[in-house]
Amino acid sequence: MNYKRLFIPNAIVFITAVTYRRKPILIPHIGLLRQAFDVANAKYPFERIAFIINPDHFHVLIKPADINTYPKIIGFIKRTFTKLLPLEHSLNTNREANIWQRRYWEHIIKNEIDLQKHLDYIHYNSVKHAGIAPRDWPYSSFRTFVEKGWYELEWYNLDDKNQIVTWDME
Repeated sequence: MNYKRLFIPNAIVFITAVTYRRKPILIPHIGLLRQAFDVANAKYPFERIAFIINPDHFHVLIKPADINTYPKIIGFIKRTFTKLLPLEHSLNTNREANIWQRRYWEHIIKNEIDLQKHLDYIHYNSVKHAGIAPRDWPYSSFRTFVEKGWYELEWYNLDDKNQIVTWDME
């Protein structure tokens, strides 16, 4: 299969990366994942707009300084995190194959409605996967958005719950 990625200058990109066999290793090593994001940002600058880290996957909205680098950004995050992990998480010498699913999912944000839909999906993800209110999940950008006035602290978007949980972004 010849997969084609879309590159639109100044675009925001929604990314989902999932661990191999959904191993729940991200939260226990959250510091290493943050470090991997920082190292990637130093090499390939990007604005991190919104994010959620779950035990076995993450979602992030980024705006790369150069849109052509978003595959490099995600690859660099995955490789850096893999290299930083203690060796006991690797089952063989091809460490990345045991840490991450081979690919990731991406979506170029089309407009403001699409952006809001993806922001809601990110911030509702703690409810979807852990049954934890967005305000109580420490591994997301939700509280930053509350501080900016974009969401109320008690936001769950219950009216859209069924629609949000059926979006296939993982």
